[in-house]
Amino acid sequence: MRSFIISLSLLFAAFTANAQTMPSSLSTDFKLQKKGQFYFYWGYNRAWFAKSDINFSGPNYNFTLHDVVAKDRPSSLSWQYLNITEFSVPQYNYRLGYFISDKYSISVGWDHMKYVMQVPQTVKISGHIGEEISSPGIPTNKPSGNYAGDYNNDPINIFPDFLTFEHTDGLNYISVAGERYDQLWQSKRHPKLGLTVVTGLGAGIVLPRSDVRLFETGENNHFNVAGWGISASAGIKFNILKWLYFQSDIKAGYLDMNNIHTTGRNKIDGASQHIKFLENYWVLGFRI
Repeated sequence: MRSFIISLSLLFAAFTANAQTMPSSLSTDFKLQKKGQFYFYWGYNRAWFAKSDINFSGPNYNFTLHDVVAKDRPSSLSWQYLNITEFSVPQYNYRLGYFISDKYSISVGWDHMKYVMQVPQTVKISGHIGEEISSPGIPTNKPSGNYAGDYNNDPINIFPDFLTFEHTDGLNYISVAGERYDQLWQSKRHPKLGLTVVTGLGAGIVLPRSDVRLFETGENNHFNVAGWGISASAGIKFNILKWLYFQSDIKAGYLDMNNIHTTGRNKIDGASQHIKFLENYWVLGFRI
């Protein structure tokens, strides 16, 4: 990302210097953003997550793991990113929008991030775990330790036979957003070339597919509406052709997830957490 910012700054400086030498007779009425146009973009992301508290509850257990560390899981750079049959495997973003004026648009989009709790790790735990939990009973005495007991902010080691916890199919944030466009520069000689600052605010639902094993019981659960989210974004749009542009944004968001599926026994077992995320995505866009 740092190299992108440096390259973009140099590119902008070069274009600006070039544009300042252009005669005013080359000015144009071509608009980089125009009321009544639609746009669509597709691209890929990296995501970073703040430490999060995760609460698990059900028959004979109710406990919270504090400050859990998780990371994203990007696919390695390969032809998979260009394979039409596998384009949804990496961490991707797409969005469809409409310009309600030359300066503002409204849009709906899908951010497909992946959230993977790191194992092993040591965290603090509060709450109660019984000798057996859920129904039918799941024993909590495992090779890595006997986890039954009452806890009050005590340290605990997370091993796979205690818990694996992922939103890898994925951590899906579906949002409606409003965007603002502030033009930085437009070439006088080649008016379809230009740079625009794009800022936005969004809100929507969280639709994860959570892959969870609690004391080795669980599944890659079905997609479900687990909660809601809000976000703010800022980025740079580089217009290349009349209909084509490249854009890179940074988005910060908050996800409130109070209905996470865990063991597959969704009527009695579940989890909840709040996730703060930072996302950087690079997309190729089309204007219609």
